[in-house]
Amino acid sequence: MTENEKKSGFVALIGRPNVGKSTLLNHVLGQKIAIMSNKPQTTRNRIQGVYTGDKGQIVFIDTPGIHKPKHRLGDFMTKIAQNTFNEVDVILFLVDAKEGKGRGDEFIIERLKNVNTPVFLIINKIDDVHPDELLPLIKEYSQLYPFKEIIPVSALEGNNVTTLLEQIYTYLYTGPQFYPEDQVTDHPERFLMAEMIREKILHLTEEEVPHSIAVEIEQIKRRENTETVYVGAVVVVERSSQKGIIIGKQGKMLKEIGKRAREDIQRLLGSKIFLELWVKVEKDWRNKPKHLKNFGYNNEEY
Repeated sequence: MTENEKKSGFVALIGRPNVGKSTLLNHVLGQKIAIMSNKPQTTRNRIQGVYTGDKGQIVFIDTPGIHKPKHRLGDFMTKIAQNTFNEVDVILFLVDAKEGKGRGDEFIIERLKNVNTPVFLIINKIDDVHPDELLPLIKEYSQLYPFKEIIPVSALEGNNVTTLLEQIYTYLYTGPQFYPEDQVTDHPERFLMAEMIREKILHLTEEEVPHSIAVEIEQIKRRENTETVYVGAVVVVERSSQKGIIIGKQGKMLKEIGKRAREDIQRLLGSKIFLELWVKVEKDWRNKPKHLKNFGYNNEEY
């Protein structure tokens, strides 16, 4: 295929929280740019991942899980996802094969009825169910919306992902690439580092703590006469009790968070990293526009 025949376009990943959107994006790209967790509402911002194949370039937009907002941050996240609908060439609506149809799916489908963009139904986590369970599920969703394509996949195992990519290309137009071939995301390294730290907190803490945190990279600099990069980051929580949990007894929790995050950041930068973490309290930051803007969650277009 010549350069003049290659296709390009934008594809949105939407769905309820925790259906595997970030897992699918990371599998397609072959590396982690979106954080993964078994806790819902992990993704808070639009993360663009760039896949360049033999047939052209697909720019994926991994949106936050669509849900009923409980605070300003939640409202921001939901608007981001919904505003994506009319900006892309294809929408991938991911659902969980094991959980089946829920009220959250119906909430999303009602909003899809107002857009003209082609919508694929992607039934994810098929490795968790028996094949006989898929046909009734497909029928149930098909009665709610006229999906252009219905493709069962396992984002974790990679089953049917190649078929999905082939089908996406059939809906894209011939045109130039938007990004260089070796670029996999449009987000700066500072954003990715903050997300990697937040992911470790999601993995290591429980209950209300994961959703009450923000991470801000305050400093990145290479140490003189060494190959080591110094990264200073602040973990922001809403209450003093959460600060205690993040730090842990004798600082053990914060040390473990830093250890795990450092390994990911070193792979990202290709350099030895010295990571220093602090924890501070900003009460009710998720409802304060000033803090949302400072942490990158407030955009005037929404």
